Amino acid sequence: MAATTQSARGLTRKRAGQDSRPRAGSWIKELLVVVVGALVVSTLLRAFVGQMFIIPSQSMENTLLVGDRVVVQKITHFHRGDVVVFADPGGWLGEDEGSQATPVDRVLEFVGFPTAHSTGHLIKRVIGTPGDRVKCCDSQGRVSVNGHPLDETSYLYTAPDGSHVAPSDVHFEVVVPKDRIFVMGDHRDLSADSRCHLSDLSTTEPKGQVAFVPVKMVVGPAFAIAWPPDRASWLKRPATFDGVPPPSSPAPDRAEIKPAGVTC
Repeated sequence: MAATTQSARGLTRKRAGQDSRPRAGSWIKELLVVVVGALVVSTLLRAFVGQMFIIPSQSMENTLLVGDRVVVQKITHFHRGDVVVFADPGGWLGEDEGSQATPVDRVLEFVGFPTAHSTGHLIKRVIGTPGDRVKCCDSQGRVSVNGHPLDETSYLYTAPDGSHVAPSDVHFEVVVPKDRIFVMGDHRDLSADSRCHLSDLSTTEPKGQVAFVPVKMVVGPAFAIAWPPDRASWLKRPATFDGVPPPSSPAPDRAEIKPAGVTC
């Protein structure tokens, strides 16, 4: 009787062990499904809805600081005054950007989480859209768009002593060509933006054309700072752009640039 009972207990333990293996396998499969599903959803959201980018430089201070993570939306169009993320239109970034990225960085970037080595994109403020005449500077040192002087004090870099950086030390007058935009950083002294490429040569385009970012290269407008927590806030379009009138004539095929040799 004792032997029978002992044998029955052994059989019970054996069956229990056999039952646990399928359950463990099922749990692993469910976990994989959840992980793969999360990756798919993250990829779709990043491709069609929104994406985060990390700020790598001081060119947008004090609006955006180095290390800030901004959220960019892809489902709405951008306007003058918006801060936008765009792909390098040609030679704006150094050739060695991102050379130190690790496999972990690549995985995080793939699922939509930028790292310090995320590359290939820039972030600036839209000053001029197709057909706009952007000029600097007027008698008061201001940038104007279609004759409307911009009051940029709300977003231009402010030094510790409270003084604002000048709107531009580079004097220029341009008409933005069709399907392109003219962009500038908020910290004008540290921003290699459209102003600094007005004399660039290209093997495929007229001189200076690379200074104007193709609309098709714009990822979208940045609408919020998501990280760090103490910096979390919405990014709003400055009111000064509300007063900019529409262009007086259709956008030209090629940019008009004065003076021809303007450079930073």
